[in-house]
Amino acid sequence: MNTGQAVARKEDRRFLTGSGRYTDDIVLDGQTWLRFYRSPYAHGTITELDTSEARAMPGVLAVYTGQDLLAAGVRDVAGAAMPDGSRQALKQPPLARDRVRYVGEPVAAIIAESAAMAQAAADSILFDVDELPAAVTPGDALRATEAAIHADLESNHYGTMSYGDQKRTDAVFETSPRRVRIEVINNRVAPAALEPRACNASYDPDDGSMLVYQGCQGVHALRDRILKSVDLDKDKLRVICPDVGGGFGLKFFLQCETVVAVFASKMLGRPVKWTADRSESFQSDVHGRDHESHAEFALDDNGRVLAMRATVNANIGAYCSQAGPIIPWFGACMTGGCYDIPALHVAINMVVTNTVPVDAYRGAGRPEATYLIERLMDRAALELGIARDEIRRRNFIAPDQFPYLTATGRSYDSGRYSEIMEAALQRADWLGFEQRRMESRDRGQLRGIGFASYVEICSAAGSEETHIRFRHDGRLELTAGTQSTGQGHETSYAQIVAAVLGTGIEHTDLVQGDTLQVPTGQGTNGSRSLAIAGSALRHCADLVVEAGKRMAAAVFEAPEAQIDFADGRFQTRDGSHSAAITDIALASFDEALRPAAVLPGLRCQYRFEPDGGTFPNGCHVCEVEIDPATGVTRILRYTVEDDVGVVINPLLLEGQIVGGIAQGLGQALTEHAAYDRDSGQLLSATFMDYGMPRSDWLPDVDFRYREVPSPRNPLGVKGAGEAGTVGAAPALVNAVLDALAASGVENLDMPVTPQKVWQALQNAG
Repeated sequence: MNTGQAVARKEDRRFLTGSGRYTDDIVLDGQTWLRFYRSPYAHGTITELDTSEARAMPGVLAVYTGQDLLAAGVRDVAGAAMPDGSRQALKQPPLARDRVRYVGEPVAAIIAESAAMAQAAADSILFDVDELPAAVTPGDALRATEAAIHADLESNHYGTMSYGDQKRTDAVFETSPRRVRIEVINNRVAPAALEPRACNASYDPDDGSMLVYQGCQGVHALRDRILKSVDLDKDKLRVICPDVGGGFGLKFFLQCETVVAVFASKMLGRPVKWTADRSESFQSDVHGRDHESHAEFALDDNGRVLAMRATVNANIGAYCSQAGPIIPWFGACMTGGCYDIPALHVAINMVVTNTVPVDAYRGAGRPEATYLIERLMDRAALELGIARDEIRRRNFIAPDQFPYLTATGRSYDSGRYSEIMEAALQRADWLGFEQRRMESRDRGQLRGIGFASYVEICSAAGSEETHIRFRHDGRLELTAGTQSTGQGHETSYAQIVAAVLGTGIEHTDLVQGDTLQVPTGQGTNGSRSLAIAGSALRHCADLVVEAGKRMAAAVFEAPEAQIDFADGRFQTRDGSHSAAITDIALASFDEALRPAAVLPGLRCQYRFEPDGGTFPNGCHVCEVEIDPATGVTRILRYTVEDDVGVVINPLLLEGQIVGGIAQGLGQALTEHAAYDRDSGQLLSATFMDYGMPRSDWLPDVDFRYREVPSPRNPLGVKGAGEAGTVGAAPALVNAVLDALAASGVENLDMPVTPQKVWQALQNAG
């Protein structure tokens, strides 16, 4: 077995046959159910919270309020401070105290013998507030003259972070012959994972241990965050992650409901389970994106970008989630994109609003940065009269410039941006497009084509320790602190190890998602798993071979220097002895035979920490047709050329890319977590109102890749989990604007819904 092969995912059989095990499938002895009363108001001071009727209802075991938790010593949910330390985190109470700050904020918790009983009790709660003005967009919150959403802040401007040299950038703008500017909104989206958030907490009063089941993106991070809110012994808190039905950033974070479930189980001495319904998910899951941005280029007359400056107003919601203020700042380091821009300055204003907290959503800041610069590149091409591909060609970072230090301080590892773009445009028949446009025009349709060249940052921080061992039954066991949420770790990790050890992936098991069995781990986020944990496994497999040679020397009674290993077998160089690695591993359980330097099962461990991030990149080309009578946009053709470094499994790679594209196109065309600007009510709390991408309008994706290895890990991989999301939205919006250009439409913000497109055409006359 070698890497680079399109091996079908091992884990799919259990998913397709219904034998997957998710959090809501778990029902424990003595199980109880948790439901929440949530605020119907966006902003106000609590004047009434009457839970007396709820407490008296059949089957109700307990009702808790924010004051109850505060009196019991439960602390607010952990949150991220400003990355520069200028402000402390705006931590969220697990249940609101004194004030509510967004629709859907949990106010009271009810635990009962059934979910229906708990919900009936929640419905009986009397609640009222003295309403305060609500601000749900960054612009409205910054302009608000009333009291700040948090009394200890002087305004809703939480803080500003920046990259680059402002003085130098402004000086270039003063003398540049051409300037181009753009204002865009990166719309707010809801993660809408197929499996909603859920948890099941079980406290054992006999020994003080707590077991928490929760689908997540890293059990160690979840455990440590729970400990910051609830008093428990770390050694007695075990977190297990079952199968996960979609993560997308959402499930990396601790939110209020888990804290309440853990506390309630500790108080009641019984298991407490909570599973969100869909509307509850829309109201309470951390959302993504939601930026209002302004950007400018300073250019020479030939279209060469001399400088760029940008201001981003980023919505962080009513409280700071665990990476809330970090994501806009981190993503903005990629503001310069694929281009050799000598001077750049970007300022990111973090803004508090009356909305559910905003945090990482697939791509986590990089799609926002790419959308901004790729929209600006198209605008520059239009205003300077330069072809869209040519203006990019003139500004790309050249292959001989790597490693390339950007004006934001990031060191890009490798890339062939122009080559990637040329390949994508050729496959999309860019040069033949005008003929196709004329054919559409003859049918009364508007046809457009657009593309986006992107680069993103992955695997930028942290380390992972992995373990490999053979068990007594001869199966190979891999242990990793990352967490698969659909990426196929069980398959790709097995391929990496099999390529070294010569074992079959069907005889390999992955241990993950259990703080008792996995000593350490930083979880799955930022497309880091393959580059970091995969590299650790690669090194660890080499150590297993070395241990196997020592063990084989003992078995063969031959010098270790005379032992060779190839194709899963050890043999002496004279050919007198030979044995499979599995047989040598089984021999290692014999204490009398095993050398002191060898562990049973040839067990080895290795920790890998990369030297800098990796930078996947690519080009997405989108061709659309618009019906001017209805505003409906139809995607006719979608072409992708990607460089994600060395590819371990092409089949898994394509699944990741296409899945990301679906989410990027969903945001661009239909998805919008919309709040009413006057009342603060969430208008898109069901699938009737929130426009998920549909299979009947998602295109077949013409996907290809070329391997430009990253020098920053032994596998040469760069990461692919978020890449599709990064390039899709600007490619589609650029295509839509190209289709509308002849009608006089110059700008549209996402999502470019039929109504929005139709209205723009009417306004343009």
